Parts: sequence; structure tokens; C-alpha cells
Amino acid sequence: MKKLDKLIIKTFLGPFVATFFVTWFVLIMQFIWKYIDDLVGKGLDTTVIVELLTYTSASLVPLAMPLAVLLSSIMTFGNLGESFELVAIKSAGISLLRFIRPLFFVSAIIALCAFLFANYMIPIANLRAKSLLWNISNSKPAFNIKEGVFYTDIPGYVIKVAKKEPDNKTIHQVMIYDRSSGRESLIMAEKGLMELSKDKRFLEFTLENGWRYDDRVDARGSGSAELVRMGFDKYKKPFDLAALALSDVPTDLFASNQQMLNIRQLDEGIDSLRRLDSGYTRTVNAYVTSHYPFYKWKDTGWAAPADVKPLQVASFTDIIPEKSMRYVTERVESVIRETESSLSGPAKEYEDNASRVSLFKVEWQRKFSLAAACIVLFLIGAPLGSIIRKGGLGTPLVFAVIFFVIFNIFFMLGEKMARKDVMASWSGMWLANIVLLPIAAFLVFKAMNDSQLFNKEFYYRSYQKIKQYIRKRRSQHEVST
Repeated sequence: MKKLDKLIIKTFLGPFVATFFVTWFVLIMQFIWKYIDDLVGKGLDTTVIVELLTYTSASLVPLAMPLAVLLSSIMTFGNLGESFELVAIKSAGISLLRFIRPLFFVSAIIALCAFLFANYMIPIANLRAKSLLWNISNSKPAFNIKEGVFYTDIPGYVIKVAKKEPDNKTIHQVMIYDRSSGRESLIMAEKGLMELSKDKRFLEFTLENGWRYDDRVDARGSGSAELVRMGFDKYKKPFDLAALALSDVPTDLFASNQQMLNIRQLDEGIDSLRRLDSGYTRTVNAYVTSHYPFYKWKDTGWAAPADVKPLQVASFTDIIPEKSMRYVTERVESVIRETESSLSGPAKEYEDNASRVSLFKVEWQRKFSLAAACIVLFLIGAPLGSIIRKGGLGTPLVFAVIFFVIFNIFFMLGEKMARKDVMASWSGMWLANIVLLPIAAFLVFKAMNDSQLFNKEFYYRSYQKIKQYIRKRRSQHEVST
């Protein structure tokens, strides 16, 4: 490797690492903003939040890499162009393609790493993140009783507190409606103390000066009931908080999802789903053959022209006797309804299975298309940086955001159309790369010819030439008139 190759690679790696972590952090913040409602108010431990962010951040790596490659390549070549190093390199007879060749191989290595990470690490991270996020989303909010509001998150209880002291423990005018034991009871107290047990499994209410009302049914089954009232000076009521704890759902519940599978598992899943399709086809064919044996010998004689057969009838119903018409019509309608009812189930299962095959194909193509996006966006960023000749983070960031938004729009559009079978899975998932590849070729061509596409002086000089041409035409028109 020559010194020039080492120079360009060393210049590229620093901005790439920095921009990768910046874009990675932005994507993580986007995830937190999306699921903020599911995370707030659940009383989650720090370890649970860190675990969720770790798994989620791993799944965002393949999306952060293309943006990091795009931004870092623009910054690298922009800095070299701004410091006139590109001019010196070109004056030494080194072409732009030879200069970017080492970074092309580096971006190819980054694309390979992105694919391997997406194939082997992302399925595991998605499975853990999905399970943990499902547990968090379906867990109830942390125990938090508000003044004057009925609290119903503990199964079997309804609690209302009229007033809470600033210490968040002392409560006044307490009302507890209890149906946990199958019998209805009401507890009312003037004052109480609300504390967690040492193991934090129970919430204990120590109530003072109150009454307990129990509705007791006659054990002999006579249907009669009696209301029992008991007064107390001090009464301790524990509440089990197990319903508010974060449950542990088995990861196997989401293991069959396409996002939790690698390439080999996706291939096996697609083959299995296609075998199910053939099973649906055999079922439908067997049912139609058994109920409609005549469809193989379709009689088209009644539809033939009149000059072909002298005994031709105008309609099939003409050969049915009048007295049998009603019976035949009812029988036909009954068979049609039965057939429709019997085939609607397999038809729905066939459609669902076809949709699932599309999802598997989309996920299969995603692993390759996102990896290839690293190379495509590099082919955009490298010539773009050499054209704009602006280093730093300002101008490169603007162009990087523009092209990444274009990439993201076409990527999401293609994915949506592929999921709906509007486009083939390969064309939908590769739509963004297909759209950006001609742009990359155009920018490479312009950069090789020292284009002034993004030079404001070029547009200023062009404007002056057009302005002078218009003035000249006007003066000629005035002289002629």
C-alpha cells in the first residue's frame, strides 16, 4: 500500500467513526421519542432501560452505517479539496478514480461488516428487544395514587384517597373497594399510612378510625345476604404488587417473526410457506373435484351457434322442466353457498400465507440492500465532496441529510410496495439504490472533469453571461427599430 493510500484511509476513518456514533445516537433518540409513552411511569429499573437501549441500538447499526459513510466521505474529500490537496494530487497525474480506490475497498469492507452484523447479530438483538419492549408495553404503570382519583390497576381493588401529605405516605379520607376474595367489601378510614414492605412486593395500608362493610351471602344457598359493619381503631391492609411487576415473556413467542431470522432461516421459512401454498391448492382442487365432477367435461353445446346444431337451445334453463325449476334453483344456490363457505377459509389462509412470504422476502433483501447502500452512498459522497470543496461539518451535513432523506424516502416507499405485492420484493427493497446509482455515476463523471456544479462563482459567471446576452439582444432590437 502506498503512502497516498494510507493518507486517504487515515483521513477517512476519523470522520467515519465520529459520524457513525453521532448518527447512531440520533437514531436511538428517535426510538426513545417513539416509545416514550411506553417507558414513562412504569417504575423501570436502570438495568432494564439500559438493556432495552443496548438491544435497540444494535438493531440500528445497519441503518447508521450508510449515513456515516456518506457524511464522512463528503467531509474527507471536502477537506482535501478545501486545502487544495486534491489539486496537487491531480496535478501529479493521479486521477480521481485512482485516488478514491482505497476508500472504495474500505467502504466495501464496511458493507460486508454491515451485512454480517445484520445477518448474525441483528436477529438476536431484535428478538431480545421485541420481547423486552412487549413486556414493558404490557406492564401496568408504577403504583401512584393521586388525590381524588380512583386507582384500579391492582386487580380486585378500587382505591381512592381524598388527600395526601407532602411526605407521600400520610393519607386522609381513604376508601377501598375490595372484590379480591369473591365477596364485596368496603373499607373507609379517616386517616392512614401508605408504605412498601421491605421486599417491595406488598403495599401496606395502616388505617385508623374507620369502618369495614362486608356483604355476606348465606352459606346454605338460600339466596339471602346480610351486611356486616365492623369498626376499627387501627387496621392493616396489604396489597400484592405482583400484577405491577415486569413479567418475563418467553422469547420463543417472537422467534418465528421474519426480523428475528438470518438468511438461512429465512430461506427455510420461505420454503416451508411455499409448501403450505401447494397444500392449499391440493385441498381446493380436491374439494372442487368431489363436489363438481362435471367441470372436466364442460358441455358447451347449448352455447354453440344455431346453424351448427338444429336442436340448439337459447339458454341452459330452457332444458329444465318448469316443475323442477324451483328445486334446481334452490339446490344450486345451496351448493354455491356451501362452496363459498368452505373455500373462504382456505382462501383467507392462502392470502395470509402469501403476505407472510412477502415479508420474509422483504427481510431477506433488506440485509443485502442496506449493506450495498454503504457503497452507493460512498460513490455519491466522494465525488460530491471533491466538487463542493468544503470541509467541516456544516456544508457536508446539509448535502448528507438531503441525499439520506432521498434514500430513506425511496427505501420506505419500496419496502411498503414490496410488502403489499405492488412491486417484487427485490425491486422494492433495492429501489433506493437503483434511484441513487445513476446520481452517483453522474457525480463521479462531473468530479473527474473538475465540474463546478456546486461553485457559486460558476453560477454567477453564467448569470453575467446571460445578462450580457439579453442586453446585447435588446440593443440590437432598438437599433433595428
